[in-house]
Amino acid sequence: MRRYHYQKHLIEKHEGSLEEFSRGYLKFGINAEPGATVYREWAPAAMEAQLVGDFNNWNGSEHMMTKDNFGVWSIKIPHVDGRAAIPHNSKVKFRFRHDGVWVERIPAWIRYAIVNTSKFGAPYDGVHWDPTTSERYVFKHPRPRKPDIPRIYEAHVGMSGEKPEVYREFAENVLPRIRAKNYNTVQLMAIMEHSYYASFGYHVTNFFAVSSKSGTPEDLKYLVDKAHSLGLRVLMDVVHSHASKNVTDGLNGYDVGQSAQESYFNTGDRGYHKLWDSRLFNYTNWEVLRFLLSNLRYWMDEFMFDGFRFDGVTSMLYNHHGINMSFTGNYKEYFDLDTNVDAIIYMMLANHLIHKLLPEATIIAEDVSGMPVLCRPVDEGGVGFDYRQAMAIPERWVDYLKNKDAHELSMSGISQTLNNRNKDQVCSFSFVVVHGRMFSRVG
Repeated sequence: MRRYHYQKHLIEKHEGSLEEFSRGYLKFGINAEPGATVYREWAPAAMEAQLVGDFNNWNGSEHMMTKDNFGVWSIKIPHVDGRAAIPHNSKVKFRFRHDGVWVERIPAWIRYAIVNTSKFGAPYDGVHWDPTTSERYVFKHPRPRKPDIPRIYEAHVGMSGEKPEVYREFAENVLPRIRAKNYNTVQLMAIMEHSYYASFGYHVTNFFAVSSKSGTPEDLKYLVDKAHSLGLRVLMDVVHSHASKNVTDGLNGYDVGQSAQESYFNTGDRGYHKLWDSRLFNYTNWEVLRFLLSNLRYWMDEFMFDGFRFDGVTSMLYNHHGINMSFTGNYKEYFDLDTNVDAIIYMMLANHLIHKLLPEATIIAEDVSGMPVLCRPVDEGGVGFDYRQAMAIPERWVDYLKNKDAHELSMSGISQTLNNRNKDQVCSFSFVVVHGRMFSRVG
């Protein structure tokens, strides 16, 4: 608790407030300022940097960037005849030199990314998304009130029908059916851009970009607004536990062997998840905290999400990531040298921020360990989640459906699984979920 307050104090001292700190998406990436377009990128290991794209025929010699004392590169490009220097829908990349080698990466804060689907293995390109006022979607409906008992339907938009669906089709064809079944909340998977479709959205490459496989940012806004018009709250499946190891189109491309304080990820073995084959964030880094906290605020502010389901929380809670662990409830399993205090502090900051911005937000943690303070309020020393998604329940359910006859069901086993939670938890119920299917209140 002391370290949480110290970290929060430092942010307030140097950034003004946690809320201001989380506005990073208005500063980093490509943003419009009066009379100019400004681009900023944190890349302390880079020795030179350029912004390239359609707008300059991929010739960055005229758009060299300058670096400040904190490793942030920036460039300010004046408008031409009153028009933005970088037009809407322009392809862009960040080009930088390290140890004599020039490389191109998608901007870390990019809000849209696309791939040439006609060319096998083609890399993603960053796209500057800045539609005109007439093309920009405007929300028409208020957020629904937080229900006393959430009934949540989990969905992957692209897999929600017999044919690949997109955001607008899902909004028109699926949302009314969900509401008709008496659900009051929709949890959307695979929203953040991920180049590997088979990852179900869990190997994120571009954290601020809407998955282009299902539509544009304006299409997703329409979906959320449509849900709100039906009285459905919308939660986003957010992945801050790890990131894709992709280099050319992912955040990992900014890791060029520098020190941990100059990278988004931990160095050495601590920077890799062996089972997931992905990179692990360095939660002690100032700019990583800005990036992740701003990511949450971006999805809330720009897309009106009503909360989040944090994926892979067990991996964040412990340095062993829960691998080969069988949690028995002994407190030594939760509070020892394997506890990842830095990640816990990040989650405390995140939950405090979300509830400060939207008191009625719903925040769910996917955790198999049963961490005792996971759902205690932050001001009580807890991590601050509202609910814990208990993964043992769907696993037992699937086991019964696949391997057991009706007479083999164990009522005591079912009861034990449903009630397997620490007495210090304030989570009032668990969730049953099988990815791609519905889940709802069970107790």
